[in-house]
Amino acid sequence: MGSPRANFWLASLAVPFLMPLGPLAHAEDHYSADLPSETRVFRFNVSPNGYPPYLITEDNQTNGIMWTVVEEIAGRLGYQVEAHKVPRKRVDQMLLEGFIDGTSRAIEWTGNPEDFVFTDPIVNIEEVVFFPTDSPHDFRVVEDLFSLTLVTHLGYHYPALRPHFESGQIQRFDVSRDQDLFVYVLQGDELDAAIADRLVGQWILFNEGMRNRFRVSPASLSEVGFRIMLRPEWQSFARDFNRELAAMRKNGRIDAILADYR
Repeated sequence: MGSPRANFWLASLAVPFLMPLGPLAHAEDHYSADLPSETRVFRFNVSPNGYPPYLITEDNQTNGIMWTVVEEIAGRLGYQVEAHKVPRKRVDQMLLEGFIDGTSRAIEWTGNPEDFVFTDPIVNIEEVVFFPTDSPHDFRVVEDLFSLTLVTHLGYHYPALRPHFESGQIQRFDVSRDQDLFVYVLQGDELDAAIADRLVGQWILFNEGMRNRFRVSPASLSEVGFRIMLRPEWQSFARDFNRELAAMRKNGRIDAILADYR
């Protein structure tokens, strides 16, 4: 039994392990294939407004290219995907603090990519120039855009064109919504073309009935891999995710998913 003093000392050692756990303790601190089924939830940021066609959030339903791929692969790994709508400015911090487990991101768009783990690219984000079908202009080299006014997304930097915007060789006209990129080009006599991701632009033009009113430039301004960004503790999950992603790419499943949103 031991002395009363010894028993009290042993009991005091146990107290910290009985203390209530903070919010991070409820998050999954590492990926493990041996975790109980009731804890296997992957909390995925889909942002408040989505990012069609990569993430589509309508009527409390989530869909889109990234969601479909993540849901299929997570399911194979024994996870249920849970959608979380986190504002862009809070994503990185909430990811590091364990309130969400992953988000769609390109490495090139991340301020401190070394703080996170990234999967292989699911799809490429390709910035292209959309011209009205009857426009005399085109884009193969950056000089083709000199003296033009391009409709751009407010807050986007466009590194390939930034020095030319600053010098005034190319003018930019900012809008806040992706849908407005094309509307303004058609309505503004002094607006020559719009810059958008290829798939995003095609999605908008299809849904707005404007597909035949624009053509895409032969060249692209930039191309980056769109991946899943995870907390460092999810390194083994990223490895397993990449294995399943490679299999989906090999058997044609990725191409089939992309075809649904083109």
